[in-house]
Amino acid sequence: MAKVELKQPIVQAIAEEIKDAQSVVLVDYRGLTVAQDTELRKQLREAGIIYKVYKNTMMKRAFEGTECEALENCLEGPSAIAISKDDATAPARILCKFAKDAPALELKGGVVEGAAYDVAGLTELSKIPSREELLSRLLGSMQSPITNFARVIKQIAEKDGEAAPEEAAAETAEAPAETAEAAEAPAETPAE
Repeated sequence: MAKVELKQPIVQAIAEEIKDAQSVVLVDYRGLTVAQDTELRKQLREAGIIYKVYKNTMMKRAFEGTECEALENCLEGPSAIAISKDDATAPARILCKFAKDAPALELKGGVVEGAAYDVAGLTELSKIPSREELLSRLLGSMQSPITNFARVIKQIAEKDGEAAPEEAAAETAEAPAETAEAAEAPAETPAE
């Protein structure tokens, strides 16, 4: 069997993984300790991100004819690829955060939702919160006016509730006085 035939399934696997990806990020992992690499893989796996090390030539073949073709100039030295199919900013966010604690990890470049980014662009993208966090912020801002309105209505109801017994007592005290006055007043006779 020729070497090309052995490598073809790997190239197809890479192409299949990047086909529906929201984002693809390349990193240089040289210098990471085993413990750091294990922790990085754990964080990426928990976020649902595929993280693998492939040969540059295989990635280059898999990238041909795709949006990831812009990353070919990043395929120098050892490369690992992080692929996310759900959250477009997750790989950049996790990798940039991890690189702060482990300076040996270097971002090379990436493609996020069809646009190619360099290291500076990926760093800016990493500052964008996750989709879930953005949705929770949106929901919180939508609930805030409703919550405040409900709180005000409740306070008004409580205030009226406290005043109501006093008013009811005052009204009952006035009612007998009115009936007594009506009884004392002479009855008018109709004019004939």
